[in-house]
Amino acid sequence: MTTATSITGVKVEYLEFPAVVTPPSSTKSYFLGGAGVRGLDIDGEFVKFTGLGVYLEEKAVESLALKWKDKTSAELFESLDFYRDIIKGPFEKFIRGTKVRTLEGTEYVRKVSENCINHMKSEGTYGDEEEKAIQKFREAFKDQYFPPGATVFYSQSPNGTLGLRFSKDETIPEREHTVINNKALSEAVLETMIGEIPVSPALKESLATRFYEFLKNDNFKIGN
Repeated sequence: MTTATSITGVKVEYLEFPAVVTPPSSTKSYFLGGAGVRGLDIDGEFVKFTGLGVYLEEKAVESLALKWKDKTSAELFESLDFYRDIIKGPFEKFIRGTKVRTLEGTEYVRKVSENCINHMKSEGTYGDEEEKAIQKFREAFKDQYFPPGATVFYSQSPNGTLGLRFSKDETIPEREHTVINNKALSEAVLETMIGEIPVSPALKESLATRFYEFLKNDNFKIGN
């Protein structure tokens, strides 16, 4: 059985992503599906910007097991369908993005929203409601400033609610700063991280490696 004591945390640069988190005002715990660095190639140099960790509700393992249990970690990593099943799965996700390099909120959200719009347009899911959701998303980041160590937390529900929290460190704030009810945008945010054109291949590899181990267990449980 995989339990909370056997699920490991992950270190990304100097950032520690614990094995299990329980957000304030919540009785639900989420296990660390994977973590990795987000960066860009700038003038031939890979510049690291953010450490990303994707936490999932316990039932995510059961949800994914039937289809993916007998696959190797390499097969999981190479399958876009595996990551799409995480992105669209009927379970909650809790995403942490902690900055390694200073970013202004407007700079950060410009690139993220562009990636989300491009994905939604390619899927044919970008309409008037999505345009309004993107505007609210951009507005939330307008006055934010992220020095190293500052964190954005994303809460995602299966019905498409996207919650945003901002912190100057790795502490999860009690309340959400902004809540956006738009399923296409919520899924697009995670798609840009681990989908077909990911900002963090390292996060994708971590998810594949760890899920290979999780799926081998018939009694996965993050409680005692």
